[in-house]
Amino acid sequence: MASDAGKILKSIEDNEIEWVDLRFTDPKGKWQHLSMVAGAIDEDMLTDGFMFDGSSIEGWKAINESDMILKPDLNASYVDPFSATPMLILVCNIVDPATGELYNRDPRSTATRAEAYLKATGTADTIYVGPEAEFFMFDDVRFEDSYNASGYKLDDIELPTNTMREYAGGNLAHRPRAKGGYFPVAPVDSAGDIRAEMVSTMLEMGLPCDKHHHEVAAAQHELGLTYGTLVQTADRMQVYKYVVHMVAQAYGKTATFMPKPIAKDNGSGMHTHMSLWKGGKPLFAGNGYAGLSDTALYFIGGVIKHARALNAFTNPTTNSYKRLVPGFEAPVLLAYSSRNRSASCRIPYGAGEKAKRVEFRFPDALANPYLAYAALLMAGLDGIQNRLHPGEAMDKNLYDLPPAELVDVPTVCGSLREALIALDKDRAFLTKGDVFSDDQIDAYMELKWDEVMRWETTPSPVEFDMYYSS
Repeated sequence: MASDAGKILKSIEDNEIEWVDLRFTDPKGKWQHLSMVAGAIDEDMLTDGFMFDGSSIEGWKAINESDMILKPDLNASYVDPFSATPMLILVCNIVDPATGELYNRDPRSTATRAEAYLKATGTADTIYVGPEAEFFMFDDVRFEDSYNASGYKLDDIELPTNTMREYAGGNLAHRPRAKGGYFPVAPVDSAGDIRAEMVSTMLEMGLPCDKHHHEVAAAQHELGLTYGTLVQTADRMQVYKYVVHMVAQAYGKTATFMPKPIAKDNGSGMHTHMSLWKGGKPLFAGNGYAGLSDTALYFIGGVIKHARALNAFTNPTTNSYKRLVPGFEAPVLLAYSSRNRSASCRIPYGAGEKAKRVEFRFPDALANPYLAYAALLMAGLDGIQNRLHPGEAMDKNLYDLPPAELVDVPTVCGSLREALIALDKDRAFLTKGDVFSDDQIDAYMELKWDEVMRWETTPSPVEFDMYYSS
C-alpha cells in the first residue's frame, strides 16, 4: 500500500503539478507560504519536512535560533485554483529541530495538541467545529496613517451613501439600506454571482459548503462552510479566507474580514458551533434544557467563565471591540439561550441528537482559527472537569433588558486591553496538557500589546471632530 508521501508524489505526477506551496499560519492568523519546485521534492522531504528561516515571523524565534522545519500534513492538501501554473498546497505544522517536537508557538501545532488532549482526558474523542465567517466586499478602499495624517475612505456600489451618486450609465438605485441587506434578492443583492463562484471554488478544493447569502449590512456577505474536526476546520477557514480574497480580487473588488469596517452598520462575526462526540455518539444531547446533556451545559459554563480571557484569541484586534457594543445585534452579554440570537451562547434548533450543538456568537473572523477553536475547547473542557453549570438560561430578548436586570449579567471585554489583562490573569485552563504554554501566551500577548499601544497612542479623525475646537 502506498505511503501518504507516495500518494502525494503520484498526485503531483498525475496532475502535472509544477509547484508545491508549503503553507503555515503565523500567530496573528495570516497564511504564509514557501513555494518549492515540484520536481525537486522527494519522499524523504515530504516525510521529514523542509528547513526554513523562522526568525522573520513575528512572535517566533530570534535570529540566533532561526532554523525551523515545515512539516507537511499530507492529509491536508489542496490544488490551488488561482495559480497560473499547476500548484499543490500542503498545509504544514512547524517542528523545532532542536527537540524534534511540534513548535510550542505554532498555532496549528497548538490545535493539534488540543485535539490530542481531548482524547487523553477520556471525555470525548472528537470535537466538531462549524464556523460562520462574515466579510465585507468593497469596490475601493483607501487609508493613511502617517506622521501628520490619518483617515480612510471606502466605497462600494451597494453602499446606501451612493443613492445620489452620478454614474456614467446612470444610477440604477437598487441597493440595501443600512441594516437592510438580509436577504433581498438581486438586483438589491448585487454579489450573488461572486459568492456563488467563491462557494464553487471551495467545493472544487474539497471543502464542504452548503450555501451563500447576503448579510445584514450593505456589502456584507457570508458563505456556508459546514462542520469538521477542529484542526480540519481551522485549515478550511484559512482556505475560506484565501478564496474570498482571491475571487473578490478577480472581480475587481476587495474583501475584508475586519469585524467593524463601517461605523453605522452591523459588524462581521464568526459564530462558532461546537459539539463533542465519543465512540460515534453525540455527547451534547440529553434531557436537560433545550435537549442538552450535563456535559454540554458544563461546556457552556466553562466558556462563560473564561470568556474574557478567551476574547484575546476569539476577538484579537482593537477593531473587534467596535463590533462588541450594544445596538448592533452584538453578542455582548455572557448568557445562554435556546434559539435566542441575542445571547452570546445559543443552542440552535436541530433535528435529532446528532444535530445538538452549542453556538458561541462572540468570535470574529480575524481570530486565528487554530488558537480560537483550541482555546474554546480548553475552556469547555475545564467546565466539564469542574462541573461548571452556567446557571439559568435567559430566553428573553437580552437587547431590551432594563438596566436593573443587566447588572448581574457578565459581559465580554470592552477592549483588547481588557482581554489581554484577563488572559494574563486567567490562563491555567489553557496550559493543561501542555496544549498552550506560558511562553507561547507571553509571546502572543507581546504582539497584541504592540497593537494596543499603537491604537491607544494614535489620534483619530473622530477625536479631531469631537475635540479640535473645544
